[in-house]
Amino acid sequence: MKKIFLTIATAALFSVNVFAADGGKKVTETAVNVSYAVQQEFTADFANAQNVVWTETKNCQKADFIIDGVKKTAFYTPAGDFLGTTQVIGYNAIPAKSQKLIADEYKGYAAGNVIVYQANEALNRDIDATSYFVDLKNDRHEVLVRVTGSGDIEFFKQVK
Repeated sequence: MKKIFLTIATAALFSVNVFAADGGKKVTETAVNVSYAVQQEFTADFANAQNVVWTETKNCQKADFIIDGVKKTAFYTPAGDFLGTTQVIGYNAIPAKSQKLIADEYKGYAAGNVIVYQANEALNRDIDATSYFVDLKNDRHEVLVRVTGSGDIEFFKQVK
C-alpha cells in the first residue's frame, strides 16, 4: 500500500512540474504559451472578450480580441502586468487642435490609420494615459506621428 501511495505522489509531482514548465495552458491552436498570470489578468480585465488570439514576443504577450463589437488589442508583461490597449479609430476622433497641427506641419500628407493607445498609468506614471498614432502618407513618404494627451504632435517613426 505504501508503495502505491509513493508512486501516485511521485506521478502527481511530475505532472505539476510538467504543467509549470509548459508556462500554463495553451490558449490557441497556434501553440502560443500564455503565462497563467497573464491569462488570469486578461480574464479579470476583459471578462466578455470574444475571439481571443494570443501572440508573444520577447517582452510582451498580446491578445487581439473583440469586446462589445469593438476589435482591441491588450498588452501584458510576461509577469502578468497590464500595459494597455490599442484600438483603430477614425481620424475625426483625435482632438481638433491636433488635426490642425497635422494639417499645418504635414501639408500634402493624407491621414491613414489612427490607433489610440490607452496606457496603464498605474504601471508607469511617466507616460500619457491616452496617445494617438496617426499614419500619414504622400507620394514619396510615409510617417507615423504621435498625438500626446495635451493634443501636441511629435514625429514618431519614418515608415517609408
